Amino acid sequence: MKKENVLFLLLAVITVICIMSIGVAVAERSIVIALLALIGIVIALFLGISLRKKLNEASE
Repeated sequence: MKKENVLFLLLAVITVICIMSIGVAVAERSIVIALLALIGIVIALFLGISLRKKLNEASE
């Protein structure tokens, strides 16, 4: 597996864990956990999009 694919897989796993954390936050009725999970999702998605853009620019 290429290095880029491993990074995308890692970001996808982190995003899924954060989405699962939202379910835990709802069950625990914790706003703090939900906010941290949402921040984690936004950061992981931002990193994934910027990495994809960087790889597309490098291949052109």
